[in-house]
Amino acid sequence: MLLIPFTRLLVGKSYGATATIVPLTMAAAPFIARLVESSLLEVDKGVIEAAQSMGAGTGDIVWKVLLAEARTSLIVGATIALGTILGYSAMAGAVGGGGLGDVAIRYGYYRYQADIMIVTVVLLVILVQILQMIGTMLSKKMDKRITG
Repeated sequence: MLLIPFTRLLVGKSYGATATIVPLTMAAAPFIARLVESSLLEVDKGVIEAAQSMGAGTGDIVWKVLLAEARTSLIVGATIALGTILGYSAMAGAVGGGGLGDVAIRYGYYRYQADIMIVTVVLLVILVQILQMIGTMLSKKMDKRITG
């Protein structure tokens, strides 16, 4: 509710699929920031100190050390974030945001068609599982600690 005036200013309306993007972004930003922060904090301080002792600047440390060392954790965090944002967007469908959540509410719940509601929920679960499998596969492929 707090973002309605800002959303209206930014996209010209406060209801519907386009307007839902603004509060979803605002809700996801701190969550993603926390995931990135925790990934970067996992990087061994010794690696950063070694890069500094070899004369690496701040930009080199960020791009070539921090992001390279935290890559696997960042991929896992992105996978978690995508699954969560997919859930947020489905919930937004209940309040006019469109998408699968809107289909589940409009055709399944309001019209008492449980089969449609079940299918949309199953589709959401399948989408999350596909995202999870892709994220796990990528993180394993990028993890330099795993050999073979």
